[in-house]
Amino acid sequence: MNESPATPTEPSGPSGYAAKPWLGLLSEVQRAPVAPAASVVHAFRAAVVAVPERTALAYFDGRLSYREVDALTDSVAGHLAARGLVRGDRVAIVLQNTPHFVIALLAAWKAGATVVPVNPMYKSAETRHILTDADVTALVCADQAWEGHLRETAAGTGVRVVLTACQLDLQTRNDPRVLGFERLPRAADADDLLTVARLGLPAPGGRAAGPSDTALISYTSGTSGTPKGAMNTHGNITYNAERQRAGSGIPEGACYFALAPLFHITGMVAQLAACLTNAGTLALAYRFEAGVVLDAFAEHRPAYTVGPSTAFMALAAHPAATRAHFDSFVLISSGGAPLPPALVEKFREGFGPYLHNGYGLTECTAPCASVPPGRRAPVDPDSGTLAVGVPGPDTVVRVLDELGEEVPFGTPGEIVVRGPQVVPGYWKRPEATAETFPGGELRTGDIGFMDTDGWLYVVDRKKDMINASGFKVWPREVEDVLYTHPAVREAAVVGVPDAYRGESVKAYVSLRTGADGAAGADAYATELIAYCKERLAAYKYPRAVEVLAELPKTASGKILRRELRSRS
Repeated sequence: MNESPATPTEPSGPSGYAAKPWLGLLSEVQRAPVAPAASVVHAFRAAVVAVPERTALAYFDGRLSYREVDALTDSVAGHLAARGLVRGDRVAIVLQNTPHFVIALLAAWKAGATVVPVNPMYKSAETRHILTDADVTALVCADQAWEGHLRETAAGTGVRVVLTACQLDLQTRNDPRVLGFERLPRAADADDLLTVARLGLPAPGGRAAGPSDTALISYTSGTSGTPKGAMNTHGNITYNAERQRAGSGIPEGACYFALAPLFHITGMVAQLAACLTNAGTLALAYRFEAGVVLDAFAEHRPAYTVGPSTAFMALAAHPAATRAHFDSFVLISSGGAPLPPALVEKFREGFGPYLHNGYGLTECTAPCASVPPGRRAPVDPDSGTLAVGVPGPDTVVRVLDELGEEVPFGTPGEIVVRGPQVVPGYWKRPEATAETFPGGELRTGDIGFMDTDGWLYVVDRKKDMINASGFKVWPREVEDVLYTHPAVREAAVVGVPDAYRGESVKAYVSLRTGADGAAGADAYATELIAYCKERLAAYKYPRAVEVLAELPKTASGKILRRELRSRS
């Protein structure tokens, strides 16, 4: 095992962030130094030696042991090497939450490659940009996607090795709620992933990665322009995975349920990497469907999961959901989308578990702040914002003004992060790297503040601030009020052009089951405007509310405000 990555030189300043007041909120175990593995593969191989017959992957009724996954991934790694893949080449994985994803990931890393996770929901132009920008050599995808659009998308790029997977394999239930597709004939221009995995080939030698090697090129969502590839190192990943293992209280060998997509940095690190670091069982169910997830909770009895607030809203609203579905959990985390205080309380009262908030970005390899196990996040009394957590012992979070100077505790500004989980930069983007990581410190672009105890609060993205008659309105504050209304299931607030105010506030909502959104949408809109008017300053309450059946979201569950802006 390697030493914990050294904490970069910490800035000092008048406001005391360098003093790390949050250490007082961490237990002795949570503050203790950690010794992460050199890579997830190193941690995985340690589990293979220690518990070879333990189930590593559970997929509906299918089970694969650590020993079996080790052999399968060795063979795929050997195949990639035989096809000419060399250390440092890029392998794109375009798959949902299935064992095939994990097999492809570990195999690529065993072959010395850098993995490029790609959202399967991306359209051809989005995927082609990533394949081209990352200079991808090998592609692993679903057979349906290859036949449907990826063959054409990959044509003319540097992709020369293709492995396809039938995601009906490795289980027998074929649940139509998520696996409602047919098996296709094998493609003549691609190799079958499982066939290659069962050839029994040895993994190539001499390709072990170190902590400073690039494990992932994770493309950002592109909300601020063309997506950029953050270079997550093996050390970035194992640091956060080991911190979670050591401080979460989750027993060794426990079951982790993959609620967040594995192609997203949250699912990759907080589920997959943390699970393998803990020699646990990773339970998979293809993609999110509330009824399927509840069935999986009942079957696999997971101790941990993480997902966006929108997923927990959907689970809580499902008519079959009971407290028994959640009574196996030691810890549930929420990240990737704002967590309304009202949802935390409703979920705790209805089902038992407390949802532990967290905050992070692709550029800091998932979490850089979270609510410690055993703690409950406070709510800021002025704004009603729920704290996202506290930084870890090796991390320094500061809040800066527009001139780059530290602001006092309690004062909003841009959140910046320094620590072992922060990536070294963007792939082939030196100018963007210099702008976003000055001196190795991540400028997040998020506005927030920290209280004197070290609790961090995220107000909103810089670009989402609404300027109404010269007054700043942060959408999160209005959304948190909307979530307290019993009829509201989801809410998103945007600024819209206003000839008088410059911008005014508009809210989009979806309604809970039982609310009459078809016949009474106008009535609900009027009611919600009045509801907010009673609870917010005059310049903050929405002048318009539009009721939608569903709000647009990313694959990770984050509501897409930019799509809602385009409707206005």
